[in-house]
Amino acid sequence: MSRELILYCDESDQDGQYFSNFYGGCLVESTHLKEVIDALDQCKLEHNLFGEVKWSKVTANYLEKYMALTNLYFDLIAQGKVKVRIMFTKNTHVATGLTGYHDEHRLFMLYYQFVKHGFGLQYANDGSESLKVRIYFDRLPDKHDKNALFKKHIHNLSNIRAFKHSKVLLPEDQIAEINSHEHVLLQCLDVVLGAMQFRLNDKHLEKPESQRCRGKRTIAKEQLYKMINKRIQDLYPFQFNIGISTGKKEGLVSLWKDAYRHWLFLPSNREYDESKEKPKK
Repeated sequence: MSRELILYCDESDQDGQYFSNFYGGCLVESTHLKEVIDALDQCKLEHNLFGEVKWSKVTANYLEKYMALTNLYFDLIAQGKVKVRIMFTKNTHVATGLTGYHDEHRLFMLYYQFVKHGFGLQYANDGSESLKVRIYFDRLPDKHDKNALFKKHIHNLSNIRAFKHSKVLLPEDQIAEINSHEHVLLQCLDVVLGAMQFRLNDKHLEKPESQRCRGKRTIAKEQLYKMINKRIQDLYPFQFNIGISTGKKEGLVSLWKDAYRHWLFLPSNREYDESKEKPKK
């Protein structure tokens, strides 16, 4: 019987102060899917989290509830039942030679690269039997025609040499848009993705206008980020730097094998803009 993977994808903060174009994905083997979803849904129920869990909803009053759910999410990651990838760009690396088409389709062109390379899907299968990948995107933010074209390009990944060699299939009828309100795995991904863009763009330092101190919501979000960062550090024997691409200790196969990875996407043609660097502490 052939294996099946389920990939949930989301995007956030396309124009941040220091880092932009955030994309996130979490991947689960079909054999673990029900167990993982049931565990996360039960945790939400136990902590009276009846609505949609989102990074934007983190407050001091809900902090302990969000920590409990996110800790369980990372337990599942540590157990190898969930894989997570986060991709982003750094504003100091300015892409050159772009056309109006590139600017118009930036979100989808980067999304395509994320799906193609982020999880190392070509290394997920030995090619003896086919491996199907079901992909759920949180509601895509563009017009129907553009969204449909993007999903067609994702399906066509099945035809590139590396995917064909490994018999990795992305069936067209298994690539869909979903509402995150109905999918707990996508909700947990939103929290991790939000935490990364929050910290990388120094939003933990923000203060309300005319105020000397940070707001309670900002402090709560920083506490949740610190917990997430600790759980990531626990997965690695070395210091995990959230602002750079994660190392590949086993070569390219690490793109598939690692439980959690970050990818700082660098344009092939780029120049460095020092004015967009974070101020030195």
